[in-house]
Amino acid sequence: MFGHAKSTRQPQKGYASCSGCGLCLLVCPVWRRDRDVGLSPLGRAKALQHGAVAADIAASIQRCTLCAACEPVCPEEIGLIAMTLDLRRQLPLPDSMQRLQTRMDAQAARPPAQRASSSAVLLPGQTLRERPATLERTIRLLGGKGKISLGDDDGGDITLALETGVSIPTLRLEQFLQPLRRLKRIVVADGLLLRQLRQWLPRSKITSIGEALSGLAAVRGTLCAGDLYVIESRAYHADYQRLVKYYDTLHRATNCVFNLDLQRIAIPATARSLAQRLGLEAIDDTVQTNWILQGRNITRIVLESMEDGAAFEQVSDCPVVHLADLADDGTS
Repeated sequence: MFGHAKSTRQPQKGYASCSGCGLCLLVCPVWRRDRDVGLSPLGRAKALQHGAVAADIAASIQRCTLCAACEPVCPEEIGLIAMTLDLRRQLPLPDSMQRLQTRMDAQAARPPAQRASSSAVLLPGQTLRERPATLERTIRLLGGKGKISLGDDDGGDITLALETGVSIPTLRLEQFLQPLRRLKRIVVADGLLLRQLRQWLPRSKITSIGEALSGLAAVRGTLCAGDLYVIESRAYHADYQRLVKYYDTLHRATNCVFNLDLQRIAIPATARSLAQRLGLEAIDDTVQTNWILQGRNITRIVLESMEDGAAFEQVSDCPVVHLADLADDGTS
C-alpha cells in the first residue's frame, strides 16, 4: 500500500531542456488566473534560456504555488519544482524571513529529538496540530500511540525554509533527519516536505497522510458517490505515476469524485503565492475552489489537508471534513 522512494519519478532535467511546448500552461493555476506566460513554468524556463537571472523574474518565482501540477505533464521531464526552489534561494529573503535561518541555527544547538518509541512517526504539520481532536483521531487510526509516534520535531521551520528559499543549516537538517532514520514508516502531512524527505531519506518508507488514511477500511468504507475527495496536490504530483493508479482504484471502490482534471492532474484547492502564504498579501481562493466545484453535484467535501478547509467553506454550503474525521474509531 505504501510506496517507497524508488517508485517515485524524480525529474532531473533543468530549464535548458524546455522545448516551449506549453503543456504546463494547461495545468498551472497561476496561468489560469492571470493568463500571463511570464508567470508560468514555461515563461521562467524561456527567460532563463535567454539569459535572465533570478532577480529578473522574481515576480514569477514568487507567484508559483509549488503545486507541482506542471511536472507530470512535462514531456521533457524537467524538475520544475526543483528549478523554482533553486531560483527562490537566489532571491533576497523577504523581510519576514530574515530571522528564520538564525532560528534554525539556534534550534540546531539544542539536543536532537529523542528517537521515536515506535517504529513509525507522524509529522502532522502546523495545520493539523491546531486541530487536536483530528490529530488524536489520526494517530489512533494509524495504529495508536504504541505503533506510531507523534514527531516531537516535525520540521516546520525546514518546511518554511523550503517554501521561501532560506538555506537550511547542515546541522539543523541533520538534527531533524537523525531520529527519522531506520524507522519503518514516516507519515507526512505537508506535500513539499514529503517530496524533500524522499530525496533526503531514499531508503525510508514515506507516505502522505491522505494515502495512509484512505487506505484504511474504516475510512474508505465511509466514502460514497456524493463525496468530493480533495487530494493534496503537492504529495500527489511528487509520486504521480503510482498515485494516479492508486486513486483510480479508490474511485472504483467508493464512487467518490476527485479534484482531478481530464489529464488526471490534481487541481489544487488553493493557489497561493509566496507572499500570500507568508501573510503579506490577502488570500482569495474563491476562483480556484469554484473551478473545482463547477458542474459537480456533491453532498460533502472530504479533505486530505485541512489547509484547504477554509477555502471550501467560503464558497460551499456542503459539510467539509478531514479524512480522519470520517471514521468511527470508537471515540465520541
